[in-house]
Amino acid sequence: MSRFCSVFARLFIFTFILFPPLSVLGEEPPPQVLEEVVVTATKTPVPVSQLTSAVEVIRGEELEQKKIKTIIDALRLAQSVMVTQNGGPGTLATVGIRGASTAQTLVLMDGTILNSPTAGQFDFANLTTDNIERIEILRGAQSMLWGSDAMGGVINIITKKGTGAPTGGAFHEYGSIVTVREGAHVSGTKGPFDLSAAVTQWDTNGFSAVNFRRGATERDGFHNFQTSARAGVTLPNDGRLDFNLRWWKSHVDIDGFTLAGGPADVFGAKTLDHRLILSGSYDQPVTSWWSQKLTLARDREFAFTFFGTAQRDLSTGVVTPISPTFTSDLETLNHRIEWQHNFQIGKPLLLTAGYQFREGVADSPSFSTTSRSKVISSHAGFAEAQVNVLDRVLFTGGVRQDSYNAFGDATTYRITGGYLLKETGTKFRGSYATGFRAPTINDLFFPGFSNPNLKPEKSKSMDLGVDQKLFQDKLLLTGGFFWNRFRNLIQLDQNFIPQNVGNALTHGWEVGFQYAALKNLELRGQYSWILTRNLDTGGRLARRPVDLASAGLSYQLIDPLRFNLEYRLVGGRVNDTANTQKMPSFDVVNVSATYNVTKQWQIFGRIDNLFDKDYEEVLFFGTPTRSVFAGVKFTY
Repeated sequence: MSRFCSVFARLFIFTFILFPPLSVLGEEPPPQVLEEVVVTATKTPVPVSQLTSAVEVIRGEELEQKKIKTIIDALRLAQSVMVTQNGGPGTLATVGIRGASTAQTLVLMDGTILNSPTAGQFDFANLTTDNIERIEILRGAQSMLWGSDAMGGVINIITKKGTGAPTGGAFHEYGSIVTVREGAHVSGTKGPFDLSAAVTQWDTNGFSAVNFRRGATERDGFHNFQTSARAGVTLPNDGRLDFNLRWWKSHVDIDGFTLAGGPADVFGAKTLDHRLILSGSYDQPVTSWWSQKLTLARDREFAFTFFGTAQRDLSTGVVTPISPTFTSDLETLNHRIEWQHNFQIGKPLLLTAGYQFREGVADSPSFSTTSRSKVISSHAGFAEAQVNVLDRVLFTGGVRQDSYNAFGDATTYRITGGYLLKETGTKFRGSYATGFRAPTINDLFFPGFSNPNLKPEKSKSMDLGVDQKLFQDKLLLTGGFFWNRFRNLIQLDQNFIPQNVGNALTHGWEVGFQYAALKNLELRGQYSWILTRNLDTGGRLARRPVDLASAGLSYQLIDPLRFNLEYRLVGGRVNDTANTQKMPSFDVVNVSATYNVTKQWQIFGRIDNLFDKDYEEVLFFGTPTRSVFAGVKFTY
């Protein structure tokens, strides 16, 4: 840990010497900007300075500025977020927060729950950054507000809202591994109506899912067509209607393993994925002290997988046919209805209460011909109080009750507190919470390998932190400690039947900084030290590195030219629960640049894995070699 802390300390000191604060240089500070507001932490808008939770925000402007293609690539740079992907673009990509499992992270888009009703986790493989306004990452147990799956945290993805005069544009990009991307967008307002929409096509055909350095020769392609739209209507008396849509159609070639467990180059294996994400919300103040919001959301996914005709064992080089060939098809649905009411009781107290209905449905003709559709549904009520005394003493507390059709009830609560010392720019914060994760449809109903008597996983979570602003708020330093205790974890026994037998512990430290050194220079960095322990075996949890770090620099060299640098470090870890497959640490550097030729025309470029590092996020699966991309963008 000391080695990584030393690196970050030197980076910060070096930056301060080269780029001192504006007050030191004697320059006038830039115009005051409005403070960023976060919704995910309390389900109401709260300025960042008054938050008592650990939150990180990734803005859409950053994604566009750095030419980051996918949400998963953006999350690779986030605090205490571990990303694993089974190969190149389009392959299974999942995240965990603070050492929690990938199924213990709740993912939403515009109010729609994206976690799979069958697998529990969300696969980020197909989700691009097009038309994204912001990503809010909330760390720590959040079941009190968000229900099941939020034991480790919440990732809330929000689509852009149309603003200003109507505009549009298009882009084209070409690059390594036979990559072609192109797309168009429109945005703007007209009277009470606003719209932001985008459509993109992404094709690549030069990447092997299993690591080519291990002898894989087949090129595995990825093809993704995606469209996104957000339409809104401003209503009288500060009311608003919002409608959100995202749809994609993708095709990705995949690899796998032999019966002996070794990596295999599988010929002809592929997955086709169609997904439609819909949501609508009605937000309306009722009185000066009472407002309400109604949200309706639906997520439908259809996935078809063909497991190939033959495979080559990369250990022996022997090619064997896959006989008989087989396929799987799976249709899942997520439904969510929430009705939330906010009551402002005087200046210091805001009360929030709400009801949520959630339903997950799965149907797979491949596994059964009768009674195929399985359903897990729940009704939940929640209440929360937010206290703000003179913008200094900050407190939240709440409780939630979920009632499920499949296994009964779950009760969770959460309390947070903080103190903001305005004179020094110091904020102390802390939280304690309980969480739960409901068994999935696979856990409860999968033919021959399920357990209808399962209970939900449960957790206790706490954190303590401090945020410090310096140099007229140009520098923000953050630090904190967290602790999570998990019990009743669902694990497979020797007959591959899920049981509530697992117990685990994670704890660690988080530090970070954001520094606006000059008007045209921004720097940021973060480091997380995460210890995990399987309390039943004494071993480490699989695919959780002890060390996670990232750093970034964005510098506008001259008015039309901007340069971006990203650094990412992932520490050593184990790939399996038995702790026999050890994986070394790795670090990766990416660079990008944009040049505005005119107000309408921009040229851009990006290099991923600048130093051509050889590494794997998941054992045996490939990651990009040095990859170069360039493109042009037109805006009118």
